[in-house]
Amino acid sequence: MKRQNVRTLLLIVCTFLYLLLGAAIFDALESKNEEREKARLEDIETTIQMRYNISDGDMEKLRDTTIELLPQKAGVQWKFAGSFFFCMTVITTIGYGHSTPRTNGGKVFCMIYSLIGIPLNLVMFQSVGERLNIFMGFGIKNLKRLMRFKKAEVSHTELVMIGGLTTGFITITGSLAFQKFEGWGFLDAYYFITITLTTIGFGDLVVLQKNNHLQKSPQYVFFSIMYILGALVVVASVMNLLVLRLLTLNTEDEKREQQEQAMRQSAIELNHIDSHIAFQSNHNTSSGPLLGSKETKNRGALYDPFTLNSSNLHANSLHLSLYRQTIYDTQYHDLDYTLEQFRNSERSGKRRSV
Repeated sequence: MKRQNVRTLLLIVCTFLYLLLGAAIFDALESKNEEREKARLEDIETTIQMRYNISDGDMEKLRDTTIELLPQKAGVQWKFAGSFFFCMTVITTIGYGHSTPRTNGGKVFCMIYSLIGIPLNLVMFQSVGERLNIFMGFGIKNLKRLMRFKKAEVSHTELVMIGGLTTGFITITGSLAFQKFEGWGFLDAYYFITITLTTIGFGDLVVLQKNNHLQKSPQYVFFSIMYILGALVVVASVMNLLVLRLLTLNTEDEKREQQEQAMRQSAIELNHIDSHIAFQSNHNTSSGPLLGSKETKNRGALYDPFTLNSSNLHANSLHLSLYRQTIYDTQYHDLDYTLEQFRNSERSGKRRSV
């Protein structure tokens, strides 16, 4: 089985096992808390319904109204600033879900807008990520030269490490900033950034949803949008390096297979020539006593094609040419030796018998 197929199969198995592991851990961590939270909320709902004598139908309407009012409490969502923030969540595939189109025109336009904007955004991130990797490689190379390293070349591993450190720095500083502006704990802020930069976007924590920030704090809106876009570019550059490394492994395996196939083809050609020469050697040995002498066999061993083939398993076209020249020389050496014996037989008076 090819190495690419083995790697793909291993990736599928590892992904499935990773899903099973995650499901088991989340089950252990969240299921009991979910049951307790559900019981608590049902008790509160029952208490309110009994205290104010609210029917089941009215309670259902109250529940739906409360849910729909949540985005409105954060301020106006569809003015220019809020619409720009929403468009960013669409083309980056974050999709918090804090606000969604309600009109038919808005839904149709959102579908068309996402189909065009998402590929455009991916290409843009890919291109900017490549330029960022080149810039980081240039900086690392100059730094190595200043520090008088023997080798100033930048390896793929070094770029990945620098990208990882940059990503860590950006996430920590962003967490501190959002902790201050949103009033979250550091863990919640870091959780929000991680969910955002991985474009998961659960929507349980969303920036710009308090104190009418979308209308009253344009500087904070600008910082939030630019931070998310810039951090996504850095993450995209690191992902680009990892994907490039995987593609490089596949390319190296393909080249290795092509070389092995070429060597096997060369070995087949050499074996064919070996068989042909062995047939000629056996034929010449059985044709007469002059060609079957011990001296001829010993000299022919110097040009043994099997010896040459075993010492050159990785023969290329140059080896094949030299091998053919050796075979040619061997045949003519045998012919010269035969003629020399024929002349000696003439001197000894046995020319007629020959």
